[in-house]
Amino acid sequence: MGRIIIFTGKGGVGKTSTAAAHAVKAAKGGKKTLIVSTDMAHNLSDIFEKKIKEEPVEVINNLYALEIDPNHEMDKHYGSISKAFKNMIPNLDEESSESLEDIVVFPGIEELFSLIKIKELYDKNIYDLIIVDCAPTGETLSLLKFPELLSWYMEKLFPIEKIALKVLRPISKIAFKLEMPDEIAMNDVEKLYVKLGSLQELLKNKDVCSIRIVTIPEKMVVEESKRSYMYLNLYNFNVDGLYINRIIPQDIENSFFDKWKQLQNDYLDELNCVFGSIPTYKIKWYEVDINGIEGLDRIAKDSLTDEHLFEVLKTTPNETFEKIENGYRLEIYIPFADKTDFDLLESGTDIIIKIGNFKRNIPIPNVIRKYSISSAKLEDEKLSIIFE
Repeated sequence: MGRIIIFTGKGGVGKTSTAAAHAVKAAKGGKKTLIVSTDMAHNLSDIFEKKIKEEPVEVINNLYALEIDPNHEMDKHYGSISKAFKNMIPNLDEESSESLEDIVVFPGIEELFSLIKIKELYDKNIYDLIIVDCAPTGETLSLLKFPELLSWYMEKLFPIEKIALKVLRPISKIAFKLEMPDEIAMNDVEKLYVKLGSLQELLKNKDVCSIRIVTIPEKMVVEESKRSYMYLNLYNFNVDGLYINRIIPQDIENSFFDKWKQLQNDYLDELNCVFGSIPTYKIKWYEVDINGIEGLDRIAKDSLTDEHLFEVLKTTPNETFEKIENGYRLEIYIPFADKTDFDLLESGTDIIIKIGNFKRNIPIPNVIRKYSISSAKLEDEKLSIIFE
């Protein structure tokens, strides 16, 4: 069984150099490693100083790199589905056809196929380790929660759509001159649904996949890192590492840096306090740009010396159902959640949790559906929901 490590963080904190240093260290340690970029602004080519394309390219012995082209992946998996939707509206002029192209490709679908590509590579069992260099935090959160969200909608709608299309297809062709999606397109939708399910299982398999946050000791970045950690836990992902980058070395004797060093020390104390439960690594601010294998080697030798670095460093039970005397309890670990920015709803077969701009639908297991929520309490970073 291979390993997947996903690096995320605010833009400009050094995610790519941190991820790439891990990849170099793993490859030199004998692990066949693939580093993948899902960021539309790819820069693996820049950091490795080598042209990298949409298929894996060997960088050094045991190390391969890939910059995923989501449009290429989408055409491969989604082509017949988008074509079917476009065929439903005949006699379009060129301008209208281009507008429709944007409509049938709904937001997030392109990035979704980046994850499906990673799942395919993992299933081939070619690599011991896959390292993913993700886009900045907000995009990464949207990307990681998208398979669960889309899968939820497809689960609710797909059986109805399939039955309805069988009834409507012959009528629509005669009465309305509309070309409803054919069996090929519907089969592709079904295949996509199955892929989404297996993708969710992989991303939330805590023995295989873990997420690591890269940050720097500055106020805005520290606050975003805390929010990122909260949302990742809300969606039941396993965060097993924090990397604090660009730390000014204490031995620099220059009065210009005195205030900066004090500010950084304050934020380092805060990060150590609030993230004390997960392994933390510190990376100094180097005097030159970190590029090429030699530069990445410096990071690995200075900061990535943990012999267990590529193992799952910590597993957090984010979400647990348990039987209690009068019913069941669902407990969700949501660090840094604020009660004033929090909402909980029950909707049929789901519990809906809203925090800020993020929302998650958690399906209620069948055995609990005859029970009702009697209480809910957010305390000590845990949301406890009682069903009686």
